[in-house]
Amino acid sequence: MEMAERHVREGAERIARQRALIDRLADRGLPIYDAVVMLQAFEAAQREHVAHFQRMLKSRLTD
Repeated sequence: MEMAERHVREGAERIARQRALIDRLADRGLPIYDAVVMLQAFEAAQREHVAHFQRMLKSRLTD
């Protein structure tokens, strides 16, 4: 349970850092395509982490 919670927390931090990177790149007029693709991958992984964590919480409540 702690690991799943850590993955959710770290995923949120990773996404925030990637968004900040995209903003910095865009402000400098640099290409952002690859950074956006990476952000989308991070967001997809985060959705999976959150869903898994929620299933674990629900299971814990029904046991």
